[in-house]
Amino acid sequence: MKKSPVILVVAIGIGAALFFVLGRFVAIPTPIPNTNFSLQYALLGFMAGLFGPIAGLLIAFIGHALIDFSYGWGIWWSWVIASAVAGFIMGLASKKLALSEEPFDGKKIIIFNLFQIVAHLVAWGVVAPVFDILIYAEPANKVFTQGLVAGASNIVTTAVVGTLLCFGYTKARPAEGSLKKED
Repeated sequence: MKKSPVILVVAIGIGAALFFVLGRFVAIPTPIPNTNFSLQYALLGFMAGLFGPIAGLLIAFIGHALIDFSYGWGIWWSWVIASAVAGFIMGLASKKLALSEEPFDGKKIIIFNLFQIVAHLVAWGVVAPVFDILIYAEPANKVFTQGLVAGASNIVTTAVVGTLLCFGYTKARPAEGSLKKED
């Protein structure tokens, strides 16, 4: 089903705000500096799966930029771009998932998780570390370690919480034809 532009803009705004809140106030630090165990990527997987790749890209880009800005260290563009790439890739699954129309069954759980795993591997295993090296001249061993930890934790949270969000959404949706107009 094609979503109206108004719905997409509202979804992007709400998604970016929730991404920010989860990333800023619900993040759990890991032993690796500047790397958190984050729930916002589970939300991103769900929102991108529901609204598509452009929404996923913008939710992550805006939300991550706001998180960085709120900490006061400036915006770390390499990771903001990596988040946007992850959101875009996760959103590519939206047509196959059809969360607004179809049940979230075993096949769709596999599709959702394949896309989110690829998204996190590309974002945190390639994009973030390579851009950290190119933009900020960070040491390779440091940024690839951060990327590995971030990617692994994001894969786990997205697999568990993101899958539950998709499943819960499709279960809470009224069944086709279940609502009848009263005379």
